[in-house]
Amino acid sequence: MYELSVKTHFSAAHHLAGYPGSCAHVHGHNWEVEIFFRGPKLNRIGILHDFRDIKTALRAVLEDLDHTDLNALPAFKGCNPTSENLARHLFKVMGRRFTTRQCSVVRVTVSEGPGTTASYWKHDDR
Repeated sequence: MYELSVKTHFSAAHHLAGYPGSCAHVHGHNWEVEIFFRGPKLNRIGILHDFRDIKTALRAVLEDLDHTDLNALPAFKGCNPTSENLARHLFKVMGRRFTTRQCSVVRVTVSEGPGTTASYWKHDDR
């Protein structure tokens, strides 16, 4: 089994409705995102998936989030745009773009600051 990842960042604001502290107020983060892909075999030239294609798709997805108020986006209607929910959102969006027989998204990790991460992955019920 092979695994690769792509890491990038974007900036956005959010607030956490119902949070008992300062995070209930609008504030911003320089979010880091790392997406992990896994697959059992390499293609004919020896790669699992082209990093350039992944970066292009990820840039397009993050463009919709960059320099926004995450709370105002349809993706977070009815839920707080926490690191956990952001990781789940990115997992689903990127998963739709990169789930093939050769390679699929297996985990997304999001960090809103140094020393903190939240990850989302699909549970394997096997």
